[in-house]
Amino acid sequence: MGDEQRFGEFVAVRRHESGHVAELVLDRPKAMNAVSSDMARSIGAACAWLEGPDGRDVRAVVVTSSHERAFCVGADLKERNSFSDAELVRQRPVARAAYTGVLELPMPTIAAVHGFALGGGFELALACDLIVADATAVVGLPEVSVGVIPGGGGTQLLPRRVGTARAAELIFSARRVEAAEAGALGLVDQVVAAGQDRAEALALAARIAANSPVGLRAAKRALRLGHGLDLRAGLDVEDAAWRSVAFSGDRAEGVAAFNEKRKPQWPGE
Repeated sequence: MGDEQRFGEFVAVRRHESGHVAELVLDRPKAMNAVSSDMARSIGAACAWLEGPDGRDVRAVVVTSSHERAFCVGADLKERNSFSDAELVRQRPVARAAYTGVLELPMPTIAAVHGFALGGGFELALACDLIVADATAVVGLPEVSVGVIPGGGGTQLLPRRVGTARAAELIFSARRVEAAEAGALGLVDQVVAAGQDRAEALALAARIAANSPVGLRAAKRALRLGHGLDLRAGLDVEDAAWRSVAFSGDRAEGVAAFNEKRKPQWPGE
């Protein structure tokens, strides 16, 4: 384990020994990681830190939980219940920035999910590129059961994973989905043995981080920007991303290392 940087009381970023994998830890165990305003601000700050100069050499991020029985149970409804209408309006950009912060991280991101990942908790996972869940995972977007809608990206991200009709059924019914079904439906990408979600996600992140940081960020950009475009427009997005890496130091090193049958030493530029 490398260095740890705290962002407020409830969020930490840990740099692993290689330095190229960072772990964004949701650390509000007394509330099963319910996202309060303070925690939302901390998630946003951690993502800004990872996106800035301090995270320049981070090639993959894993979002994890310090709670044994939950990834995150969503918004802090006890706090929300105390808000006036005006306070709720003021809090909305704070909450939104937390989910957007994870979604817009430029490097590949993986959620390591165990136990409950509900509402905003599942939306934090959906904001990642990949989700590794253990056998204890229970996911869902139950917001309509308390009179709201998924507001952390769920109505947009879930159909991009599983299609509009499947997303509609899950959101309208507000039902919880256990790990095996979640894997079968594509709500998560990998289901592993109980207690192994973090280890498996970190191992996957390490495999990803062995690759070119310039290539990884450009590939993620092309995947994200091209989604939903018609094929010709999507291929133009891909071409622009290709041009951004074609003359990079990473490309020169990658080709040289391949020809010299050695491990590349990525310059990251």
